[in-house]
Amino acid sequence: MQILVTGAAGFIGSFTAQKLLSQGHSVVGIDNLNDYYDPDLKQARLERLLPQKNFSFKQIEIADTPAVESLFQENQFKRIIHLAAQAGVRYSLKNPHSYAQSNVVGTLNILEGCRNVEGFEHLVYASSSSVYGLNSKMPFSTADNVDHPVSLYAASKKSNELMAHSYSHLFSIPTTGLRFFTVYGPWGRPDMAYWTFSEKILRGEPLPIFNQGKLKRDFTYVDDIVEGVVRSLDVIPTARPGHAPETPAESSAPYRIYNIGNNQPVEIEVFIQTLEQALGKTAVREYLPMQPGDVEATWADIDDLNLSVGYQPSTPLSEGIEQFASWYLGYRA
Repeated sequence: MQILVTGAAGFIGSFTAQKLLSQGHSVVGIDNLNDYYDPDLKQARLERLLPQKNFSFKQIEIADTPAVESLFQENQFKRIIHLAAQAGVRYSLKNPHSYAQSNVVGTLNILEGCRNVEGFEHLVYASSSSVYGLNSKMPFSTADNVDHPVSLYAASKKSNELMAHSYSHLFSIPTTGLRFFTVYGPWGRPDMAYWTFSEKILRGEPLPIFNQGKLKRDFTYVDDIVEGVVRSLDVIPTARPGHAPETPAESSAPYRIYNIGNNQPVEIEVFIQTLEQALGKTAVREYLPMQPGDVEATWADIDDLNLSVGYQPSTPLSEGIEQFASWYLGYRA
């Protein structure tokens, strides 16, 4: 079938498009190719997709309402994987308006597109572990309340979940939100810690290690994430008339929310040691206070996603970091 992937030149989006193509689907990819980070990297990801006959690409800003309307008029997409967004917690402290445009207005435009497609089947969209904010109960569960985000990025992702629910309820649009937990791997984003750490290790520069190194993250390899995303597309939520929601992730509407992570939080120090081994060089450490908008730990409860789609991450940290380091050293050369 023909599937729309938004953010197709992005890290997760490009891998997702490739996975769908390998399964025989036709993929239309869109991306704005902005300069939040090096556009050449986005173009390089695209170059891996463009030669494939079942892939087509359009440069579109999802916050551009007329452009998105035209896209949906030309293509009556029945299934969509919506990954386009303004990413980054710390950048949201500097440029908040870009988050309102890309993440809120952009997602509204995609939802409106879905609404106007007759027989629309399923929207799978990216949320984030950042919605858990100040939650301290571990592991993070979709049954937990998420009303205390600590960054505008997190707030924008929570708004996406609320917007999706309203469209699921009002227009019977099946939606599935996936809360991503610290995705890493080859072709990743230069603003992510594992990329900046690698650059500084190789240059012999100090690594900024926040909260005095007392951080934990549920690092999840990109192949595992993509497997879960694509599996979710085929498991379409159904309405449950009369269902009384017992948790924030439940609804009578055709709406579901899941965590998608590795379910194995790793201390930042262990992560750095694994990176040092893969790069063959020792890091210089600089311990710093907690950053505004950051959280001490993330840990995904993935039981619901496992039950629903059979999601089970299988990539050990050492293997994933080795794959990233091998790619990174070649890309950097």
